[in-house]
Amino acid sequence: MSKTNSNADRFRKQAIAGELEEPVAEARHLAEKLGLEPYPVKYWIIDYDEMNELIAYGGFQSRYPHWRWGMQYDKQQKQGQYGGGKAFEIVNNDNPAHAFLQESNTIADQKAVITHVEAHSDFFANNEWFGLFTRGQADDGAVNAAAMLERHAQAIDDYMSDPDIERAEVEKWIDHCLTLEDNIDQHQIFTRRLDIEGDVPDEIDEDLAEKLDDLGLSEEVKGEVFDEEWLEAIESDDASIEFPEQPQKDILAFVREYGKQFDEEAGRAVEMEPWQRDILDMMRAESYYFAAQKMTKVMNEGWAAYHESRMMSDEGFAGDDEFINYADHMARVLASPGLNPYSLGMELWEYVENKTNRREVLERLLRIEGVSWRNLTDVVDFEAVRERLEPPKALVRITPETLDDVADLPSAYVDDDALEAAQAGEIDVDRYPWKVLTYEGLARRHYSLVKRQHRGFLMRVGQNDLERIGRYLFDDARYGSVEEALADVEFTAGWDRMFDIRESHNDVTFLDQFLTQEFITENDYFTYEHSQATGQFHVSSDEAEDVKKKLLLQFTNFGKPTIAVYDGNYNNANELLLAHQYNGVMLDLKQARETLKRVFELWGRPVNLLTVVKEVDEHDVEVAKRRNREPEPEERGKRIRYDGTEVTVEDVPWEDVEHLAASDVDYDTKPEDWLA
Repeated sequence: MSKTNSNADRFRKQAIAGELEEPVAEARHLAEKLGLEPYPVKYWIIDYDEMNELIAYGGFQSRYPHWRWGMQYDKQQKQGQYGGGKAFEIVNNDNPAHAFLQESNTIADQKAVITHVEAHSDFFANNEWFGLFTRGQADDGAVNAAAMLERHAQAIDDYMSDPDIERAEVEKWIDHCLTLEDNIDQHQIFTRRLDIEGDVPDEIDEDLAEKLDDLGLSEEVKGEVFDEEWLEAIESDDASIEFPEQPQKDILAFVREYGKQFDEEAGRAVEMEPWQRDILDMMRAESYYFAAQKMTKVMNEGWAAYHESRMMSDEGFAGDDEFINYADHMARVLASPGLNPYSLGMELWEYVENKTNRREVLERLLRIEGVSWRNLTDVVDFEAVRERLEPPKALVRITPETLDDVADLPSAYVDDDALEAAQAGEIDVDRYPWKVLTYEGLARRHYSLVKRQHRGFLMRVGQNDLERIGRYLFDDARYGSVEEALADVEFTAGWDRMFDIRESHNDVTFLDQFLTQEFITENDYFTYEHSQATGQFHVSSDEAEDVKKKLLLQFTNFGKPTIAVYDGNYNNANELLLAHQYNGVMLDLKQARETLKRVFELWGRPVNLLTVVKEVDEHDVEVAKRRNREPEPEERGKRIRYDGTEVTVEDVPWEDVEHLAASDVDYDTKPEDWLA
């Protein structure tokens, strides 16, 4: 690129940045008014190619040299060119966070991205699952992830440039490590150097007993130089040293601490090179850093979509001339096919808000004299209740002419300093009406139960829910009328509850708690399964428990199989025994075989994997087809083993795998990437 073109590019980006200064500042102000507490965000203007590079790099400008980034860049470009997909933004979890805006976006798109980013940054800063990584890195709970990844990139580049290390070997080693990138214990606070609990014995060299005999040492000398118990262990055919004491999910840590590499010339395992163990450590750190994003995808994207909609639509952050463009942007995001974390997440957050607000209202109504959970729906006019929950007109429409009416609102709703500034003409309330309100005022202004799309939610309460609420009410307040009861409603209850959940949950706990039958029926969710009899997929259930289990399988352990280390000295031969914690979904045995070959390179000795498979007799399939039903599969235990030369698969007694088998998940699915 010529210097002239480079200067023009820079000036163009500076001009765009100048246009966005006010939207960035006002979006942060509005986010804080809505109760968000985001990290500081630095915004960068980039072009189309730069955006694709960042997406390929996982949101960062510097990553270690590897072919995977080129593959992801090519995939992203093809998606943009042929799939109709458009990248609007990318933001990373850091303090300060860094967000990248594509220069070709319209102003409406940029505003949407900025509001979306502010909510993401709030989620990064306050969700405890992100804190598991940061608390393990710095005393103040902050970590500079961009600097960490850049250090890793430089270190690996140095290894690749080292004349004593073959570049191809480094890249191959990274491939081996990445095989296990999701095999960490994401529920534990990250520590850079893992301390294994319990006493782990020194590894026994398989040839050591023979070597000691060759030396011809006397028993007396052996006794003085070597521990007696240790000598007995290596000389006894029956001795067995087993570790870890409990199954360990952090396989990356285990192979980093105890793994070796296989020396083909020597025909045995030898110690890893320092660079190999260092790269394992770096890959593990990066896996833990990205774990929280994988664990909260639905929550995080739903949270960002919810607040983007609140700011852009409900508070008019999108100008009149920008709203149609924004609405088109939002519709395309929420209508993306497949399991869409934006739409599922946003629907669930709205359900949490509505359900909390409904309970708050019902608890007040059930304290009215003469009203109980048995007769509530007969004696209370829900339409009249909804009308009384409508926000005051002075909150709904704020203009320079209505500021005196705003001043008459309850003091908890009004920001007195901002109102005074607005009355003096210092604040443009036509553009930014929210500036004269507090968090409480905004919650009242946007109360969910009176929104057009949610107006029937309050009266849809079931009798079981009413009984559950009514039976456990304390008689700490009684009301003489509906009007008196509704005057005590906490209009911030829904938002307050959302902030509590944002802090403590991940996708699995979020779905488990809020994916109720009511939500599933209201949003038309169902499960489908693959039929072995017909070879096709079919709808199988719309029951909450079935839908919940099906979804939870896709989010537990990042949607990948849970594999743990069960023995690092299997068969007293220093073999590695892994086991699949079977949840009703089989491993892809072909991929499992290939994965074991990779793990062998990190262990240096034979690797074993226990799992459970479902097998169906061909005769049973034919009978099932004739009877129009599904064949009943039989679950069997298998052990897959790779010794560096060949893969073997053998049946094992059921008692060897019974402890691995789930008891409550038994439906069939066809995931394509359980073990990668």
